[in-house]
Amino acid sequence: MSNPNNILEDLNDRSREVFRAVVESYLESGDPVGSRTLTRSLSEKVSAATVRNVMQDLEFLGLLDSPHVSAGRVPTQLGLRMFVDGLLEVGDLNIKDREKIDATLGRNAGDVGGMLDRVGAALSGVTQGASLVLTPKHEAEIRHIEFVSLAHDRALVVLVFSDGHVENRLFTPPPGQTPSSMREAANFLNALIEGKTLSEVQRQIQKEIRARRQEIDSLAHAMIESGLAVWEDDGSEQARLIVRGRANLLAEPGAAEELERIRTLFDDLERKRDIAEFLELTEDGEGVRIFIGSENKLFSLSGSSLVVSPYMNADRKIIGAVGVIGPTRLNYGRIVPIVDYTAQLVGKLLSDRS
Repeated sequence: MSNPNNILEDLNDRSREVFRAVVESYLESGDPVGSRTLTRSLSEKVSAATVRNVMQDLEFLGLLDSPHVSAGRVPTQLGLRMFVDGLLEVGDLNIKDREKIDATLGRNAGDVGGMLDRVGAALSGVTQGASLVLTPKHEAEIRHIEFVSLAHDRALVVLVFSDGHVENRLFTPPPGQTPSSMREAANFLNALIEGKTLSEVQRQIQKEIRARRQEIDSLAHAMIESGLAVWEDDGSEQARLIVRGRANLLAEPGAAEELERIRTLFDDLERKRDIAEFLELTEDGEGVRIFIGSENKLFSLSGSSLVVSPYMNADRKIIGAVGVIGPTRLNYGRIVPIVDYTAQLVGKLLSDRS
């Protein structure tokens, strides 16, 4: 298929107006749009038969589709992408929406996790969709690491950071571990961590283990490997993704296929492991990005759309993201400025804390 923007440029004024009217009506109602309905909204007085011919041409171009033989038309994924890229009119942030977000985020007390949880609640409440918030990794330097035995098959790795933050992570230790091997593993790691963040330590440990293999016994070596597995564990990454407002997606009962789409989306959200992919969606540059249907590599099976924007720290480094996910007929023009404003506000709040 040719470039969507080229298709848009090749459309005449009537075809472009009909296309815009179909998409805008679909985004508002979610229903197919018929030719007779369109004749009442077009600037030019034309017959329903003329409008039908234009819609057939747009369908031939792959921009519209007929869900049923006798029904009206709905935009295809290509049509929605072309509309978003070339015809979408993004309004200013509604004053009431801004006040709701400000009121929720204004309570800037407490930890970062609590604040970002309120961000998710505010975003889902304002948009009436499901919100996603990717929280930053804790990047302070590590001061101390300790392994604590809880039972023969359970242990904790305790991470103490230079800013006072403490993380306790439960894991299953290798068989045969002793207090001595745990101390040896902790001592080996503590000798490496001075002045380093968790991500920096992870990159270095494997190299050090290979270079200094003779300095530690096999049990301590296995313990360090287990610790690495815990730090890189997908479950801990999963905790970085805050999802709020899932019930909003079920507020309007629809067809069986719509309920199945939402069920698939929920499954995706529950099972999603590689949270790094979510942040990668924003790495091509600043600002809001829109992913429609299968363009959204995280939730493509559900046929959902995602409006997402990164937020940055004081050094202008991307450290997280906020977004809204829902059906492809999202009100993009309203949601884009909401997501954009929320991301900028989160970045400012986190920068002010540092």
